[in-house]
Amino acid sequence: MTAPALHLKSSRGRWVVSATVLGSSLAMLDGTVVNVALPRIGTDLGAEVSGLQWVLSGYTLTLAALILLGGALGDRVGRRRVFVWGTVWFAVASALCALAPDVSVLVAARLLQGIGAALLTPGSLAIISASFDDDDQGAAIGLWSGLGGVAAAVGPLLGGWLVEVAGWRSVFLINLPLAVAVVWVSARHVPETRDPHPPERLDVAGAVLAALALGPLTYGLIETTAWAVIAGVVLMVAFGVVERRSRYALVPGSLFASRVFVAANLVTLAVYAALGGVFFLLLLQLQIVSGYSPLAAGLASLPITILMLLLSSRAGRWAQVHGPRIPMTVGPLLGAGGLLLMLRIGPGASYPTQVLPAVLVFGLGLSALVAPLTAAVLGSVSSDQAGIASGVNNAVARTSQLLAVAALPGLAGIGADALADPDAFAAGFRVAMLICTGLLVIGAALSAVMIPRKAAPEAPAEETAGEWVACRPHCDVTAPAVQPPER
Repeated sequence: MTAPALHLKSSRGRWVVSATVLGSSLAMLDGTVVNVALPRIGTDLGAEVSGLQWVLSGYTLTLAALILLGGALGDRVGRRRVFVWGTVWFAVASALCALAPDVSVLVAARLLQGIGAALLTPGSLAIISASFDDDDQGAAIGLWSGLGGVAAAVGPLLGGWLVEVAGWRSVFLINLPLAVAVVWVSARHVPETRDPHPPERLDVAGAVLAALALGPLTYGLIETTAWAVIAGVVLMVAFGVVERRSRYALVPGSLFASRVFVAANLVTLAVYAALGGVFFLLLLQLQIVSGYSPLAAGLASLPITILMLLLSSRAGRWAQVHGPRIPMTVGPLLGAGGLLLMLRIGPGASYPTQVLPAVLVFGLGLSALVAPLTAAVLGSVSSDQAGIASGVNNAVARTSQLLAVAALPGLAGIGADALADPDAFAAGFRVAMLICTGLLVIGAALSAVMIPRKAAPEAPAEETAGEWVACRPHCDVTAPAVQPPER
């Protein structure tokens, strides 16, 4: 379908940006707001640490497994259609989360919620890319990214306020009016677009195998069950075999011919595992051990997102001129320094002297890293592969966070009863931060050894997509944005 040439100054163009920002914010807010509510969820539903792990991991599991399929489905049957389907699905699942009588029902609803997010997340930026005139496309994407960054910054604050004022169920209910607005605006103002030359078939088998692999792997790590971990690994190998042989693979093997692409995804695997562990445990530590309210805990992490919003684009521009190796090496090391400072966060921790220095250093590290990492991924492939390359990188980031949340409490010695024992939780938190520090150092070492010093793309310069995105980072701590395919 030929993309309509919308202009940003037109009424319809502004409506399209509004719909896509609200839609992407639904999934983004859920990735940050729920973390703030976890202690109250545990208390109200009588959940142990493993139950809270499943509340986060259930959502991330289906999102990570199906996000590539969601993007391919939108390109094939219509981006607006799949975007609206995902929004409605997400809203219904959110209502089920809010009504959950126990943690098992909540986890089941979170699994469903992740499916909705996998449908709506890839379509957000793809709709803008396909709908706007070439002259206005960059400004529209920049506006989408900036407003998305504001939504990410508001998330922890909004979550903490809602939990205190209306209880943890309101964290899910807030999605309903937002979803209604997205569907209404999309139906009235968003044009339908699709890939004029989509693959003949969708790789449903690959998506199913990915979900089947991540399911037992996550279960085995959370419940410390060896047979499930082994089954997950075997299914993951089967996924790799199927993808290598498929003509319509969700993850084309040709991407991995690029050494920089492989290196950037290894860095993503290490770094985003650390991020998943930090954002899961830090907000619990602040509330369970330090005695912060949900609102105060949400405010505590706000400087991280603000720094990313202010500095990420500058880091991306610097990496375009000087190459991504230095920021991709220095960024994780700065982040590791922030985590070492978090070891000082304990009972009655002072925000100005103990919490704020840690989150500032950690936020500076992320600000230096995220945009250059995205640029390295996209600069390593030709422009016609930019969409699938960013989708794979997004899936890698979410998968690493999924596995970190599943494995880290057990590795750190945070037992089932730690939610009711601040001393035990604090001891486990310190071990977990040291593990996450090690992951960030590994990410820095990989960058120093495997990422080229200069921004020398492996595809011809006129064919690469790295410059297109590096100055427009999506300021979200959960994963890099999924870039649209070339028009």
